[in-house]
Amino acid sequence: MKQFAFVGLIMLLGSVAPAQTPPRELPFRVGEELTYHASFARLPAGTARMRVEGVDTVRGRPAFHLVFTLDGGIIGFRVHDRYDSWIDTLTLSALRYRQQISEGRYHRNTTFEIFPDLALYQKDADTLRASVSDPLDDGSFIYAVRVAGIEVGETRRFDRYFMADRNPVTLTGVKRDTIEVGAGRFAAIQVHPTIKTKGIFSEGGDAKIWITDDAHRIPVKVSTKFSHFSLVLSLEKVTLGQF
Repeated sequence: MKQFAFVGLIMLLGSVAPAQTPPRELPFRVGEELTYHASFARLPAGTARMRVEGVDTVRGRPAFHLVFTLDGGIIGFRVHDRYDSWIDTLTLSALRYRQQISEGRYHRNTTFEIFPDLALYQKDADTLRASVSDPLDDGSFIYAVRVAGIEVGETRRFDRYFMADRNPVTLTGVKRDTIEVGAGRFAAIQVHPTIKTKGIFSEGGDAKIWITDDAHRIPVKVSTKFSHFSLVLSLEKVTLGQF
């Protein structure tokens, strides 16, 4: 009973932030949808989508609702994953993170409530755990990379992953490149991101993101290791949000 009362207090305290409008300089807006061709181990394997779904309210705070889906797989191993992230429109701190994972015979649904002001998070109905004051989750991570605007030769290390023991997050600008994908030909900066987690940006995944060298900073290609397969996402279609 005491645990539930404490959680109720945390929810109340987490709802007192005033509503604020998103900063103008963000490289994304509501309605943006990026559609990717996905390949596992160089085999065509379906479609991935990143979308800024809208602005919801989480514990009294306006929050961007970000959705990442991956549908496809190869013979004998099907993938139907969905990751929903809600991030504060002003601070871009993670407030809620939901995973709906279906990979082969493995299935899992998990929701994390994240409290930036108190540096705590809760997994489903578990006890509260230590977090950080300016948290990111897996789903919001790539948007944080876009906002950061990493330059070639620059490395940034910071403690922003919401599970405190999985830090630091590292971003390295590797080189300038020209990338040709289904959506067109783009001048891009190759960024190497790592988090101490098992997701697509894990340290062992050797992840690379090619981000357009312009104001939108769109990820046109993502290459990593995912569930023991190499995964490549290549941009096929861009629908820009309302700037």
